Order: sequence, then structure tokens, then C-alpha cells
Amino acid sequence: MKQPKKGRLWLADGSCMRRRAEYPNHVWSYDFVEDRTHEGKKDRMLNIIDEFTHECLAIRIDRRLKSIDVIDVLSDLFILRGVPGHIRSDNGPEFVAMAVQKWITAVGAKTVYITPGSPWENGFNARLRVELLDGVIFYALAEAKLVIEIWCRHYNTERPHDSPGHKPPAPKVFVPAKATRAAPKPHSLASRPPPAMASRPSMH
Repeated sequence: MKQPKKGRLWLADGSCMRRRAEYPNHVWSYDFVEDRTHEGKKDRMLNIIDEFTHECLAIRIDRRLKSIDVIDVLSDLFILRGVPGHIRSDNGPEFVAMAVQKWITAVGAKTVYITPGSPWENGFNARLRVELLDGVIFYALAEAKLVIEIWCRHYNTERPHDSPGHKPPAPKVFVPAKATRAAPKPHSLASRPPPAMASRPSMH
């Protein structure tokens, strides 16, 4: 039986390896998606995905995004989620910029690249384009940010995924109504009546 082809990944030092995420925070991937608003102006989206859970960890949307924006988004995620083992990307200038490489290395993560010239797009970007971008006209950048954020929240918390057992990667936590009710506050010592004090015996 013929084995399916597997893309090779390249480390920052030029060595080649195959890397598949084995647990959350093991391998993140980040990539850019481009679109245009109604008047024809280009906007860019930086999407960061956990390859094991398939959760979209962050989306940054703006007219222009540079390497400093990549560092800014990653630094926020590292504080919230910890530093992943590997960060995968293509060889775009924003990802191979020396400032980005030095910063990622300094915090303890490893950069992994796909084989130069190989077609690659993560599943999240493909779904974002097919399910939303190709069918919606955005009349302003603010509208695009809002609608994409709502779609992403649905993707993470409600939309079933194939790999995580047909479950969303970050499902909403159900809290029973009884658990949300405020527990009765215990009576404070100040609100209790003072204890009855025995009268001191009088001397005759």
C-alpha cells in the first residue's frame, strides 16, 4: 500500500525533521491570510493555531502587519499559555526576520519551517476563507474584526472538529444555575447580639 506523502519541516539551523504535535502547546503554527474590504483596501490576518487541539489561539487583523506585530501577539500568548515547544511557519519575511528569530530563541521555543516551495495552508485558514471570507463583503476594517472574532469564537467553542473526537477544541464550560447563585453569607460577629454577661456580685 502506497504511503501518503509527508511534508518535511526545516529547523532554523537548516536541519530537516518531521514534526507532528503530540500534546497541547507542543507545536503552534502561524500564518497570514489576506482579504480586502469593499473599497478594495487590503487587510491582513495573523492566525496562530495550536496544532494538537486545533484551537485558534489568536487573530490579529490590520491593514499592515510586520514582524514587530508577530512578536507582540506571541508575547501575549506566551504570558497566557506558556511557551510552546515549536512554532511552525512558512518562510515569509515576517517569520524569518532576525528580530523574530532572536526573540523566539530567547524565550526558549524552537522555530520550524516547512520545505521551501511546498504548498501549505493550515486547516483553520482554509476553513476561514471558505466558510467566511469568500462569502462575506466587509465594508470597513472594524466590521471585519468584529465578524471574524465572532466566527473564530464559534470555531473554537461550538463547531465540531474531526481530530478532537468531533468536539470543538475549546468547548464552553457549562455551569449549573445553582452554582452561580451567591452562597449565603455567614453572620459576622459584628451582626450577632453581644453575649449575655454574668452580673458581678455586689459586696454588702
